[in-house]
Amino acid sequence: MEGGVTAEQGTVKFAAWIRRPENAHLVALGKLKHGDLPASLQIFTFDRITNSLSSSPEASYEFEEGCDPVSIAVHPSGDDIVCSTTKGGCRLFQLYGQEKNIKMVTKDLKPLQEVGPQKCLAFSTDGSRFAAGGMDGHLRIHEWPSMRVIVDESKAHKSFNDMDFSLDSEFLASTSTDGSARIWNANDGVPVNSLTRNSDEKIELCRFSKDGTKPFLFCTVQKGNKSITVVWDISTWNRIGFKRLLRKPACVMSISLDGKYLAQASKDGDVCVVTVKKMEVSHWSKRLHLGSSITSLDFCPSERVVLSTSNEWGAMVTKLNVPADWKEWQIYALLIGLFLASAILFYIFFEASDSFWNFPLGKNQPTRPKLGSFLGDPQSDDKNIWGPVDM
Repeated sequence: MEGGVTAEQGTVKFAAWIRRPENAHLVALGKLKHGDLPASLQIFTFDRITNSLSSSPEASYEFEEGCDPVSIAVHPSGDDIVCSTTKGGCRLFQLYGQEKNIKMVTKDLKPLQEVGPQKCLAFSTDGSRFAAGGMDGHLRIHEWPSMRVIVDESKAHKSFNDMDFSLDSEFLASTSTDGSARIWNANDGVPVNSLTRNSDEKIELCRFSKDGTKPFLFCTVQKGNKSITVVWDISTWNRIGFKRLLRKPACVMSISLDGKYLAQASKDGDVCVVTVKKMEVSHWSKRLHLGSSITSLDFCPSERVVLSTSNEWGAMVTKLNVPADWKEWQIYALLIGLFLASAILFYIFFEASDSFWNFPLGKNQPTRPKLGSFLGDPQSDDKNIWGPVDM
């Protein structure tokens, strides 16, 4: 099932999920100037039943003339949004209210006001760090929300291509347009490693594993005419394997919040979703954006749904053809069912069994002891439950 907002009256630059309580998630949409319509940042609600976005925005902010949105990062709390623009630098938007009563307020983000367009923005998993990678190759990592500078490296890359924080928020991986990739310590800003590559390889996109059990870094690597996904062990920063997944150059990559699925999208509108445990494709949407390059791709925080955008076809919400997840109430129901089944089996076994000791029984004795004999007679002081046995 697909649906949502299409950019009939404006070109969508990006879209991102905004986590909200009780899974009442929102979507932030960045639109470029189109005709008489100014560039804007818009907030839409998401309908979990129809897997679609609201027909009109619940909140909207219009940028001034000559200013277009470039990239976006949403804080894990869902309250703060940082948006990079073509004019000046980054702007902070704060959300207030719920669903149909959303208000969006813009505030100054002084350390990042005049830094130029930022290709990559990212919050750490715990929300305590914020990173910005500029088109000029400048890397900045700040504490959030104090904005204390952790890293200010003007020559981190030739120009940024992608970045991602590790699950424990300790590392930041970044890739460059020249094909290189570096690892940074997000706590003190010290460079940790540069990922090894052959002379004919370009590392393009990067995402850390998020399931909490496999400390991996996934990167798309262009090797000649072949596009592969390479996996690094982040405890040693050694390659441990690779696989061809999308089988064409990927322009964007995303990983689900629980780390179970990895998604890649191509420049001709294809989207493939991979089960991380087996590294096998579990969902494939051919030409989802009808041949248009996909500009952003993001997993819904609670549903098996992805949000994708392209300059020509706007934003689309796609329900994934993957096995349904167990809900919490289903797990409890299963446990209760297993307990009841165990009790019934015990009762059947007891009713069908002979004497516990399987000794010959007297003439006037029952064929098996009653259940009470196992527990003893509460009115008797005789500790010998079974009594003397004639041999």
